[in-house]
Amino acid sequence: MGIADQFKDKAQDLADQAQKKMKDGKGEGRDRSQDASDRAREASEQGRDKAQGAADDVRERFDH
Repeated sequence: MGIADQFKDKAQDLADQAQKKMKDGKGEGRDRSQDASDRAREASEQGRDKAQGAADDVRERFDH
C-alpha cells in the first residue's frame, strides 16, 4: 500500500467518523463534520502531493 493510499484511507476514516457523529447528534455535529471533512481533504491532497513527489524523484533517478 502506497503513501497516497494510506492518506486516502485516513481521509475516508475521518469522513466516516464525521458522518457517524453527525447522525448520532453528538457534540457540535456540523462543525465537527466540516472540520473532519476539511482534514480529510487536506490529508488526501498531502498524500497525493507526496506520492507525486516520490514518483517524480524515481523518474529523475532513472532518467539520468
